[in-house]
Amino acid sequence: MSDLGDWFRSIPLITRYWFAGSIALPLIGKLGLVSPVYLLLWPDGFINHFQIWRPITATFFFPVGPGTGFLYLVNLYFLYQYSSRLETGAFDGRPADYMFMLLFNWICIVVSFCFNFVLCTWQLLMIPLIMSVLYVWAQLNKDMIVSFWFGTRFKACYLPWVILAFNYIIGGSVINELIGNLVGHLYFFLMFKYPMDLGGRNFLSTPQFLYRWLPTRRGGVSGFGVPPASMRRAAEDQQGGGRHNWGQGFRLGDQ
Repeated sequence: MSDLGDWFRSIPLITRYWFAGSIALPLIGKLGLVSPVYLLLWPDGFINHFQIWRPITATFFFPVGPGTGFLYLVNLYFLYQYSSRLETGAFDGRPADYMFMLLFNWICIVVSFCFNFVLCTWQLLMIPLIMSVLYVWAQLNKDMIVSFWFGTRFKACYLPWVILAFNYIIGGSVINELIGNLVGHLYFFLMFKYPMDLGGRNFLSTPQFLYRWLPTRRGGVSGFGVPPASMRRAAEDQQGGGRHNWGQGFRLGDQ
């Protein structure tokens, strides 16, 4: 139990709470302490009946049973691995920026489910949010070779789509994974690709209240927007600076 406690405390702060909530809510539903009906996202209940807790509980809850237990454990593993790697890699020392990424992705996922009337039914948000985080990690480490099941090896940029197919095979739905990938791509494009590589404006900026709540450590900066490449090169020539390292890659399954 001491080793388990030490391992849990070693998980990065934001990932730790997300991981714990994703265990606690399914357990509460499994034990019948709260009916799972009240933990799912029901767009009509959320929009028309002011059941404002539903988008939050639907993010952590997953109906664990004989047909879904393996899918739940696999995605819980993805949550732990890739959220931890982002929080201690690209977002190291910047918990407010990482929290902003999660909030942005979460809001986009909630909106996509609530206002897509084709899918206007009971929904779970756990897998889409995990996939959005995994997608961002894969893009920041896109040229790294990762290993997947049965010894298959490919570039990390393909990992979200491989996992989409994998989750579908073991019992998931393509819609959940697809929405997660699209939301992750939206965040990555607006926060990294467009302002950094294409020289566009920075549309996303972490709110100041998050910096007051989760202060930046080790000299981190507010947000990630930087000038276009030509301006960066000129500044680097003057200051002798180098490009920021967005985090080292990892192989799937490495500890």
